[in-house]
Amino acid sequence: MHELQKQLNEIHEAFESSVSDDILEVMHRGTDDLIASGLHHAAAGAGDQFPDFVLNDSAGGAVSSEALLGKGPILLNFFRGFW
Repeated sequence: MHELQKQLNEIHEAFESSVSDDILEVMHRGTDDLIASGLHHAAAGAGDQFPDFVLNDSAGGAVSSEALLGKGPILLNFFRGFW
């Protein structure tokens, strides 16, 4: 197993062991509903080519994917939260 996948699995297991069963049930039901909808087939996957983009950094300044790729690989992480 790749080291990153191993680390992700450990994070996932630690998170699931720290959350109540009722919260996990809601989260798993949401994941199951998403998979049942078929929308996951349209989502980008590991290794897929991502289109160029420009996003704002934490200070509100524009940062392009091209500039970031000039420094090395990019890892995108999307946080879903309550706001």
